Amino acid sequence: MYWSRSVSVSPITERFTRDRFFRLRQSLKVLIDDDVPEDLRKRDKFWKVRPFVDRILQGCRSQARPESVSIDEQMIPFTGACPCRQYLPMKPNPVGIKNFVCATTDGIVLDFDLYQGSAALREQVEEPEGLGLGSLVMARLCKTLHRGTKVYCDRLFTSIQGAEQMLKKELYLTGTVMKNRVTAAVQKLPTDKTMQTSGRGTSKEVSSEDGQLCVVKWFDNKPVLMISAVHGTQPEDTCQRWDKKQKKYVSVSRPCIVWEYNMKMGGVDLIDRMISYYRMSSRTKKWTIRMLMHFTDLALANSWLLYRKDLATCGAPRKSIMQFLEFRMDVARTFLAQHHSQEEDADSPELSDDDSSESKKRPVLAVPHVSVRRRANAHLPEMLNMKNAARCRAAGCTGRTRVRCVTCKVFLCVQTERNCFLEFHK
Repeated sequence: MYWSRSVSVSPITERFTRDRFFRLRQSLKVLIDDDVPEDLRKRDKFWKVRPFVDRILQGCRSQARPESVSIDEQMIPFTGACPCRQYLPMKPNPVGIKNFVCATTDGIVLDFDLYQGSAALREQVEEPEGLGLGSLVMARLCKTLHRGTKVYCDRLFTSIQGAEQMLKKELYLTGTVMKNRVTAAVQKLPTDKTMQTSGRGTSKEVSSEDGQLCVVKWFDNKPVLMISAVHGTQPEDTCQRWDKKQKKYVSVSRPCIVWEYNMKMGGVDLIDRMISYYRMSSRTKKWTIRMLMHFTDLALANSWLLYRKDLATCGAPRKSIMQFLEFRMDVARTFLAQHHSQEEDADSPELSDDDSSESKKRPVLAVPHVSVRRRANAHLPEMLNMKNAARCRAAGCTGRTRVRCVTCKVFLCVQTERNCFLEFHK
């Protein structure tokens, strides 16, 4: 579509042809296959993309660790042949490569691990035998967390044994849990029928003998079973729920553990949603290409979330913060500008020095990208013999000038009281 005559995208079509794009993509590699030893190929099923993945992982691990994080699974959509293809029917993209992710509540990825089987996962952690897959994933992703961190996850990762192992490392687990993993606690809690009779909003909690863990059962539309090392039922608040019989919203009591879980658990879902908005969805039969595209998307989404968070912390007005699509385009323009002396918009025909006719409309050129303006090129001013001065293109300046940059092709003021030309190229 990018090279279609009817809807062509000039920033792409003017850089390379369609055939060249496919030729480059077909030949894309991140290492030399002959340099990889046979034992590493057997040990790591993703060795073909491992250097690239490790570079993204290094950037994620360099981020600051907050007080609360969430852990969940992520699917890299791919239906072709690959080493570890998984099927998860409840996911938006049910077929693909499974990736376990640790993220902040803002969606910023802190760590991840590509799933290659429980045996490969067990080699990465030093945990007692008998722990399930979920507990092994928690042990692996919690290795980079600080002591005192609160970890939120769903029932795939929670168990009594896993929570106890995390407590030894001063990490505090909160999440939903399956009945068969807390059988002793379930026997002490009211039955589903009893809680249904008591009405919506009924909750009950039981604690372990040492008081370090508690299991909470809350009845909403159906029973919800949760485990935590830091939260319980108190303090309770209320939430609005739709009542089918009364045909209106009613107030329902909600335990503290449920509110905390709902507020802190959505980080991985947020980064997934950001990736899905502008995913590189070019069709390919190579799982390596799909992996490279996915982790490029992940890096871009992570960068934008960090960019937005930093500007919001600095008190920048909301309208000055770039949207995600604009941010991606800005990154692309920066990479393109590194290999070209000037941008596409700066390649327009020059104005003649004697072009002073009022009947001819002066073309409006786009302001060059910041990477072009700050590059050490010959940014020299030239004085044009024009009857009418042009508007200065510096931000915030309303003056008019006849001085133009020979490289950027934009008009800028050069006066004693203000030097927009110098400020523009700083």
